[in-house]
Amino acid sequence: MPLRRRVTGRVRKAGLVSCGAIVLRETPEGWRVLMLRVFRHWDFPKGLMEAGEVHLQTARREVREESGISDLEFPWGESFVDTGPYNRGKIARYYLARTAQSAVTLLPSPDTGRPEHSEYRWVALPEGHRLGSPRVRLALSWAEDVLSRAGVIAPPP
Repeated sequence: MPLRRRVTGRVRKAGLVSCGAIVLRETPEGWRVLMLRVFRHWDFPKGLMEAGEVHLQTARREVREESGISDLEFPWGESFVDTGPYNRGKIARYYLARTAQSAVTLLPSPDTGRPEHSEYRWVALPEGHRLGSPRVRLALSWAEDVLSRAGVIAPPP
């Protein structure tokens, strides 16, 4: 499954882009990443763009809608990672975000009235690798690379 890295760029003509964020929170035990579960699949908050939105706006909105987290910052800039096609050719674009907000609320979807996810966890980065699919693990590896280059974490082994 190919991993596409870009700092800036346009939406690909083919397929849909789902935008979201790898949301990190610093705790006394170390950095934790927010993972959401739907059925047996763990992922980061993400969703499709709405009319008039740009990618980063979509990522912010989706994090807020899917987790209730509105305290979100992007201290590592607007770089992102695109992961290979999933679910009928969609591309997932993730930004790297930070929050101090620990409370998560699995809010109902505006379309269905039910939460899109059945569980959430704040997990250590290695646990995120264990829970995530290959596509999610690739995105998490990108995030670890960004964090290690910024001196936030030690480089992964």
